[in-house]
Amino acid sequence: MPTVVFIHGTGVREPGFSALAGRFAAALTALRAGLRVVPYYWGGRHGATLAAGGACLPPEGGASRGLAEAPAGWDADDDTAAWAALYTHPDGELEVAASGAERAVERPPGSVPPQERTRALLLSLAAQGDDLAAELGPGLARAAADLAAHPLLGPAASALEPGDLAVLIARALAARVMAAALDADLPVIAGGDARDRVVDRLASALGAAPQGAERGLRGVLLRAAGSAASRAVVRRRRALTQATHPAAGDVLRYLARGEGTRAELRDLVAGLEPPVTVVGHSLGGIIALDTLVAAALPQVRLLVTVGSQGPFLYESGSLPSLAHPEPLPPHVPDWLNLYDPRDLLGYLGAGLFPGRVTDVMVDSRQPFPAAHSAYWTHPDVYRHIVERLP
Repeated sequence: MPTVVFIHGTGVREPGFSALAGRFAAALTALRAGLRVVPYYWGGRHGATLAAGGACLPPEGGASRGLAEAPAGWDADDDTAAWAALYTHPDGELEVAASGAERAVERPPGSVPPQERTRALLLSLAAQGDDLAAELGPGLARAAADLAAHPLLGPAASALEPGDLAVLIARALAARVMAAALDADLPVIAGGDARDRVVDRLASALGAAPQGAERGLRGVLLRAAGSAASRAVVRRRRALTQATHPAAGDVLRYLARGEGTRAELRDLVAGLEPPVTVVGHSLGGIIALDTLVAAALPQVRLLVTVGSQGPFLYESGSLPSLAHPEPLPPHVPDWLNLYDPRDLLGYLGAGLFPGRVTDVMVDSRQPFPAAHSAYWTHPDVYRHIVERLP
């Protein structure tokens, strides 16, 4: 029976790992029956922790979050940059729309303010729970309740047509849920297609005609990005290089004391019947590559790295088992390397090891860092793996 060993990446801990491994196994076996999927969870024993409770960290600063001038490389034909801004500041479009409202005037007695219908629909969404955005993560009900009470809902409603307001609010809801998922460092992040389906579903629930979630995404946000009123997009509070983020600690700990992790993986693979495929995400790909370079494991017929920094570590002289320009040892099996062009932690191997690595691009349509965790919701990832399985 073919076996696939799945190795997780940085920052993943239980119970997130079990959920991720289950998702991986279900998606893979749906495409090819008869596979045995064996998870390797190194995070519990070998993952980094701040042993003194974070005594080394300075106090958090008061950096603000907000919308800004268009960042360098902003492409008006690419909605990824717009979503990156919304994940940073989910209410940004609402604020921009409200800023364009005319000064409030007294309404005739008995007239209904334009925002009241949207507020009622938001409260109805809140009462239904999180199901309409389940693929993005938890938090829709709370986001809907918060937006229903937002002080800028009224000004935005007076500045926009009802359908445009519905789409804008739907994006704000999706952005709030996605931002919460990113702040929680969930091991799986929905791809852009799933996000857009959720936005269209929410927009319809808020009264917009179903026309496709991509409609008008850049309309309000990108006009603001080019104006003097817009402000610089701030970095996420827990940037990947900040010491409080477990991902940074995991990489540093592995590079300093990784032999125990490699030894466990060797022992695991040694007990498996061939053919074995090893799939590693992020640091998991580094662990897999490092282990296979250091010692021959004849059971392994295919190495798959996904969004991994192995090629970068090799070229920079940081890979423990192999220093540039040493060639890849002959005993290393076929190597499939999947990367997302928007994932700043995914690198290419074919140029470093000609004829030994196949680089294949997948595009989640998510900005970084969401792109780094969106591989496991992308069907092409599983298709590429299954097509290469021995």
